[in-house]
This record gives sequence, C-alpha cells and structure tokens, in this order.
Amino acid sequence: MARSMPLVAALLLVSAAVLAVAPQTAEALACGNVVTYLAPCISYARGVAKAPTMSCCNGVRNLNAAVKSKADRQMVCTCLKSTVASVSGINFSIVSGIPGKCGVTVPYPISTSVDCSKSV
Repeated sequence: MARSMPLVAALLLVSAAVLAVAPQTAEALACGNVVTYLAPCISYARGVAKAPTMSCCNGVRNLNAAVKSKADRQMVCTCLKSTVASVSGINFSIVSGIPGKCGVTVPYPISTSVDCSKSV
C-alpha cells in the first residue's frame, strides 16, 4: 500500500488538470483525500489493466466534484507532483488519458512539468 500512495500521485496530475474546471467554494481538500479518490487507478496507470475500472473513473469524477476552489486545485497538483517523484512503473502517457477515458474534460496537458501556481 505504501507504494500505491505515490502511484496515485501520478494519477493526481490527471486530476489536477480535471480540477481546473471545478466550481469555487470554501472547503479545502487534503492530499490524503486525493490519494484515496485515485487509488483505484493504479493498475491502469502502471499498464497492468487494459482500461480504467469503474472505481477508477468514479474516483476521478468524485475528485473533480470535490474540488471547490483554486486552492484545492493547486493542492491537488502539488500533492501529485511531490508524490510522483518517488513512483516507479507509472506510464505517464496512460495517466494523461485517464480523465478522457472517464468522460472528464481536462483543459490543459497533464505533465510533471506543470506549474501548479499558474496552470490550475
């Protein structure tokens, strides 16, 4: 499970992009919440599964719905970037396609080089 947490961070980059279009309100998310939402996507992000599971897509959609503010979007982005550095086995070309495969539109490319303070 400890290895799963960093893998979820890669998926969170996807979610950070997804979250950029979320409505703004006052409640903030924590990095642990982001990891929980995206944990079901790990096997797909590693290329083990052929498609994202329903649980993965539900997590992506629920995370997108949970993001209420710019601060939330920036936290998700930062959480993902900091965790991804320690992850092995993640295929970033797969990760970047997860939102689309789950029916969520992302307005910018998903990348580890995203500036979380400007892009989200």
